[in-house]
Amino acid sequence: MPEMRFVIAWPDGREETCYSPSLVIKDFFEEGRTYPIREFLDLSRKALTIASDRVEAKYGYPCSLARGQLARIETAGALFLDDAEARVRCQSFIL
Repeated sequence: MPEMRFVIAWPDGREETCYSPSLVIKDFFEEGRTYPIREFLDLSRKALTIASDRVEAKYGYPCSLARGQLARIETAGALFLDDAEARVRCQSFIL
C-alpha cells in the first residue's frame, strides 16, 4: 500500500509533517491551498479514516499510525477552534 506524508502549516505558522498509509489524502487536500480550521479537521477525519479502513481491508486490522496522526491533528487543531479566521495550509505532499 503506498504511503505518503503531507506537510501542513498551522494558523500560528508552525509546520508539521503528517503521515497517511494511503494516497487518499490527495483526494481531500490540494498543495498550496488553505482551509478553514473546521473544514481541515473534517477533511482530515474523513481522509485518515478512509486510509485506515483501506489498511484494514487489506491486512485485517486498522492502521494505528493513521489513527494516531488523526488524534494529533485533532489535538493541535482544537487550539484554534475559537478563531473564526484560523486556516491551515497544505504545503506539500511527500510521496
